Amino acid sequence: MPQINKTRTRDAAPGHGNDLTRLRIALTTFFALDGFIFAGWVVRIPAIKEQTGASPSTLGLALLGVSAGAVITMMFTGRLCSRYGSHPVTVVCAVLLSLSVTLPPLTHSAAALGAVLLLFGAAYGSINVAFNSAAVDLVAALRRPVMPTFHAAFSLGGMIGAGLGGLVAGSLSPTHHLLGLGIIGLLVTALTAPTLLRQQPPRPPEHATAGPEHATAGREDPAPAKAAPHRLTPRTRRLVVVFGLIALCTAYGEGALADWGALHLRQDLGSSAGVAAAGYSCFALAMTVGRLTGTTLLERLGRTRTVVIGGGVAAAGMLLGALAPALWAALLGYSIAGLGLANLFPVAVERAGALAGPSGVATASTLGYGGMLLGPPAIGFMADWFSLPAALTSVAVLAGVAAAIGFATRRATAG
Repeated sequence: MPQINKTRTRDAAPGHGNDLTRLRIALTTFFALDGFIFAGWVVRIPAIKEQTGASPSTLGLALLGVSAGAVITMMFTGRLCSRYGSHPVTVVCAVLLSLSVTLPPLTHSAAALGAVLLLFGAAYGSINVAFNSAAVDLVAALRRPVMPTFHAAFSLGGMIGAGLGGLVAGSLSPTHHLLGLGIIGLLVTALTAPTLLRQQPPRPPEHATAGPEHATAGREDPAPAKAAPHRLTPRTRRLVVVFGLIALCTAYGEGALADWGALHLRQDLGSSAGVAAAGYSCFALAMTVGRLTGTTLLERLGRTRTVVIGGGVAAAGMLLGALAPALWAALLGYSIAGLGLANLFPVAVERAGALAGPSGVATASTLGYGGMLLGPPAIGFMADWFSLPAALTSVAVLAGVAAAIGFATRRATAG
């Protein structure tokens, strides 16, 4: 772990239990806020497209600004967290995210939209690295695998943001809606930031042993009770990349289903527009439920078994979702895939962070975000070459790859 966390943190002794609880609530709030703001922006994309007069192709290029901004800044944010601490960086990024989400409705061309989305993407990518780094420290101090609960908060925030956005879309202009999101973001940040700024990232007891919950969590998966090494060895770097590849495989599926899942139901299975839209909702809801129960699952199975079983379940679910001839079976497959994928990304990010601190989180997040970028266009090309159902089976293939990676590295990650 970076030197700053050695010199400025305090041990997670029992007397600090209340501090850790407050810190967990604060971080959960920031995860939920991130999902809430991002989903609120997404539901207004159609209206902003009309406002800018962008064609589908130019809109697609403009939307790449979000991804480009995130990928460019993620590694840089990891270094900022190492130098200044993940807590203040999280707060600063939350302010930037809240301010930048108000900018897209003020643009009147695709070029201007792309420029402001570059800023929005930078804030979005940066806060993801910062609060995941803070969460890794807290998970280590609590010595419980609670990382999925933070990502469940992100998912819940996204569902609320999308639902609220749909309700107000007919009565509020994009300018007023996203301005409201920015104000909410600033207010939530102002209320939550003092908890982060008063507390340094917690440090687990250096000589503590794993608690009872980890004795049953799979002996190959020790609790993250020690800080990341000061100097990264080549082996550690390789393991961080391995966890990043698991994140990539997971995020590929999320991006593919978000962009192509509804079209498959409508085009290949003849569903109505409403049912087709519900397809991704089934996937997202199942993923949220999986993450809410993820801590219990990790305590019972351990990290390696969770990755292996989750990847296998996701592969089976996506094969059903892509190839089933009946609509109800496809919806069931989407739900099973969501349950299987739910905890792979949180586990990958947490383990990368436990090994290499903020730089590990940044590496895994960057690879994961790359998978989300890769998924939709890859599905599109394969759909042209073969068919959309065949293309969607690639989600199952990569879920299986994630499971295979988790199994193949089970001994290496135990050390």
